[in-house]
Amino acid sequence: MEHHSNISADLIWEIARANNSYLVKRRSGGGAQFSRDPLNLVNKHSRKYDGFVNDKAVGIHPAEKGGITLITKKTKHHNRPAANKNEVTFAGNKSGPKIYKGIVNYTAKQGYRADLRQESVARASALLQSYRPKKDIPEKKLRGSKAKKAAEKE
Repeated sequence: MEHHSNISADLIWEIARANNSYLVKRRSGGGAQFSRDPLNLVNKHSRKYDGFVNDKAVGIHPAEKGGITLITKKTKHHNRPAANKNEVTFAGNKSGPKIYKGIVNYTAKQGYRADLRQESVARASALLQSYRPKKDIPEKKLRGSKAKKAAEKE
């Protein structure tokens, strides 16, 4: 469901919020509702974050070789899904702050929603952190004289 010029985004949300292809309902966890929308930064089913309802939406996804892809929704071409999205890829060899600055600058210069900037940087940060290899857990050190004596007896 794309937003058309003669239909308001609020009406689309009221019609599609109970049932749409991106909605994930969970009975556990108090009946939480999540979203699989590629333009939803926090995967929360709400009017603010769902990309299929809003005219200007932002999505962040992993790219090849540790990079990050920024997907933005264009306001033109509502009926042509292939021409409706713009993708910008940030290489994996860039540092985190440079990628975050690039995301913020791109969305600000293109006039995208300022309320999604913090969520987009948080999503990019989580993706970059997931690329790092996990460290091994170090052995616990014995502390105190009684613990050291007990270790010597063993």
